[in-house]
Amino acid sequence: MSATRHMRQTATAVVENRGPGWHGRPVRVLRAVLGFVEASRFYPSLKCAGKPGLDRQGISFCRFVAEFYGVLATAKMADRIILHSDLNSFYASVECFYNPELRALPVAVGGDAEKRHGIVLAKNELAKKYGVKTGEALWQARQKCPGLVVLKPNYSKYIQFSKLAREIYDRYTDRVESFGLDECWLDVSGVAGSIEEGGGIADEIRALMREELGVSVSIGVSWNKIFAKLGSDMKKPDATTCVAKTDFKEKVWILPVADLLYVGRATERKLRKMGVLSIGDLACFDVELLAKVLGANGRMLWGFANGLENSAVRKSGGSPIIKSIGNSTTTPKDLVRADDVKITLYALSESVASRLRDGGVRCRGVVLSIRDKDLFSFQRQAPLEFASSSSKTIFNAAWKLFAVNYPGGKPIRSLGVRAIGLVEEFPSQLSFAGPVLDDERIERLDRSIDFIRERFGYHSAKRALMLVDPALSSLDAKGDHVIHPESFFA
Repeated sequence: MSATRHMRQTATAVVENRGPGWHGRPVRVLRAVLGFVEASRFYPSLKCAGKPGLDRQGISFCRFVAEFYGVLATAKMADRIILHSDLNSFYASVECFYNPELRALPVAVGGDAEKRHGIVLAKNELAKKYGVKTGEALWQARQKCPGLVVLKPNYSKYIQFSKLAREIYDRYTDRVESFGLDECWLDVSGVAGSIEEGGGIADEIRALMREELGVSVSIGVSWNKIFAKLGSDMKKPDATTCVAKTDFKEKVWILPVADLLYVGRATERKLRKMGVLSIGDLACFDVELLAKVLGANGRMLWGFANGLENSAVRKSGGSPIIKSIGNSTTTPKDLVRADDVKITLYALSESVASRLRDGGVRCRGVVLSIRDKDLFSFQRQAPLEFASSSSKTIFNAAWKLFAVNYPGGKPIRSLGVRAIGLVEEFPSQLSFAGPVLDDERIERLDRSIDFIRERFGYHSAKRALMLVDPALSSLDAKGDHVIHPESFFA
């Protein structure tokens, strides 16, 4: 088969298997042949791309490279201008906005240290100067900073501020994509013709944030989402950092590889064993060897490091800010009995379910997190038969995950329950299925309990099981709930 015919068939395979986001742009389809020439060097299986049965991973990678080369090869198509805005010390900044007298004091937002589940969720710049770090225990933070002011989180305030920030972003573009409550990507290609102009828009946004909301943001500007996010982390607080194609190697490649999105601790350890310490090391590493060690993630991270990421910024309103809602707690004592676990899981499940109902959403799956007394931790998840915001349905799923995955294990130090796959809560169609009817009945009962607790306090209505251990049942999980950002790939 001739090379020309082979490449034509490859381009056809890409077009026929295009997915969401490809848009079928003719110019880019024609440029796919350029992508194939380069892709075949890094992805040998594409040499068989013209044959029937091209695997999904091959199609995905070919589409990715074709999309990238389509942009490069179209002379009239200007580079995108992407901003990543990160609200500095978000939770602590919002608390200081509502309590101006705290601005001159070191402040941290965290849980309840006396009940062993106190960690630093956010801290202001003054606390940071004392060495206080996000994620460390509050007792450790207080050792570093004896005068630290610790506040419990108030997520309703944070959600409201996040929406106000979105309104400012919406003045510049209709493409604003959330990455949690405090981070957003903006595609300002329609109003900025260069990275420098994008930097000017970033400066305007920073000024508006200070003037209208009393908070600061750090903004990265680049031609793709990954480098824009890296830029927003380079200078804090209240700064703009531009990363262009002319200088990204000097600015990005010198950074530790752990700074790259989706390089977690486990991946960093594997890369370190391979001698990959910086983003530049990763960019110049053999992509085939990366794929052998890390699988598809190896190719993805290699593409990130080389600036090949080219996903679109989703339009405003295209998806909710919140993609999952969960609670986790370090218990006042290690859990050894089944009833201990059930009490904690019920407290967490009730909180998660109540938050779902408050948000007008239901979940389609449940994630259980477990950490034992030796600090070994893991997660398991399971789908639900139908979308639900019922505390009993969520508890049953979490308990089943626990019973199957942790039979007779070590004493437990921490548990977490998270609702995933959130969907809007629409009126249910009439159903005569027993489980669905039971779930709807329990949801109505849950709403009655919500009303009682809202009026008379969280502990005014409890399950009989909670009376078995007052210490464990004293947990007000709803007061310490956690909101999880949506995935980059959502």
